[in-house]
Amino acid sequence: MSTATDITLAPSLGATAGPKLDWRRGLIITGGLFLLLCLVRTLTGADDITSGGQISAAITLAIPVGLAGLGGLWAERAGVVNIGLEGMMILGTWSGAYFCLAFNSPWAALVGGVVGGALGGLVHAIATVTFGVDHIISGVAINIIGQGVARYLAVIAFTGKGGGATQSPPVPGFDTIGIPGMTGLLRPIESKHWFLISDLAGLLRGVTTGLSWLTIIAILMVPLTFLVLWRTSFGLRLRSCGENPIAAETLGVNVYRMKYAAVIVSGGMAGMAGAFLVTVASSIYREGQTGGRGYIGLAAMIFGNWRPGGLAAGATLFGFTDALQSRQNSSVHALLFFVALLVVLLSAWNLWRRRWLQGGIGLFIAVLLVVWFFLSTTVPQELITYTPHITTLLVLSLAAQRLRMPAADGVIYRRGQGG
Repeated sequence: MSTATDITLAPSLGATAGPKLDWRRGLIITGGLFLLLCLVRTLTGADDITSGGQISAAITLAIPVGLAGLGGLWAERAGVVNIGLEGMMILGTWSGAYFCLAFNSPWAALVGGVVGGALGGLVHAIATVTFGVDHIISGVAINIIGQGVARYLAVIAFTGKGGGATQSPPVPGFDTIGIPGMTGLLRPIESKHWFLISDLAGLLRGVTTGLSWLTIIAILMVPLTFLVLWRTSFGLRLRSCGENPIAAETLGVNVYRMKYAAVIVSGGMAGMAGAFLVTVASSIYREGQTGGRGYIGLAAMIFGNWRPGGLAAGATLFGFTDALQSRQNSSVHALLFFVALLVVLLSAWNLWRRRWLQGGIGLFIAVLLVVWFFLSTTVPQELITYTPHITTLLVLSLAAQRLRMPAADGVIYRRGQGG
């Protein structure tokens, strides 16, 4: 492909790129949210919410969602809706466990998980790109088939070997790494519960100790995806297929090849999330362990406006709220106050932008949360399980700005249809 073609494609993509959030503004927003969290921790006395253990657990729970979201990002930037991320993740959990046991290595689990998910992506690409099957129908079918295939293969591979139809024998996990001496240095500061200083100590302890190699690789997938899709000629051509495949075809881009590559990579990302669940989040393959994270990853991708940075923020929000389930009930109760303050800020922003309906609804919800917080001391146990989903959907829905999906996302493409 000539450089002239890439130069021709660039202006049209840039003109419709949608709202952007540069890294400086992103850092300011992240810092502001952390400061708000520190304030809530100090006012409520729920010291767990910024502890090193909470931060570490949040990272572990955010990774599968983020990887699934990256998978959806790759596919949809090429114009293919991938509802089948959940099924591809399920295939990744089984293949990751099988390869791990076969070669007695967690690195084999990583390779196996990526291969299993990529095979699911290949099936989705054949159905949608080659045969023109509706993207939603194909994705739903893969979710159903993936669960059935994993159960069938688990019976064959694990029965009589310490496992069975619903789980595998224990699998070896990745070694953990960290900066030596950080725990001994930071834990005493964290235990003082000083405003901001102790919170920063907890944050640093969570991100510098007990990280697995796969966690680091998964985090690096976010900037790597940005560099490939937004800073290379390959990424420019791939995104052009999601914006206007007919125009891309007239400029010499092989649209079929780009869509196939994107959907296979998408499946590989979901499969990597499955391998993570098997080797890092747990030490076993278990039926149903994906827990709908493929769908949540897709929601995080939409919240992130089909961009890696925003996607990572959505995944982190879910991971943080999900991790609170393992903490004291007071931490979940404090989350009500944090979400109320956050909703107030988001509502004020919407009102300032003259989005009266969205701002008014947000303020009403914030008042309800504040009343709930001051009239109670705990959160009912029945709601704690759903706290991450409710919190994530509430904040994401109010924070969403002018979302703009790729123009040809989900559109069935046929070579030469532009006439």
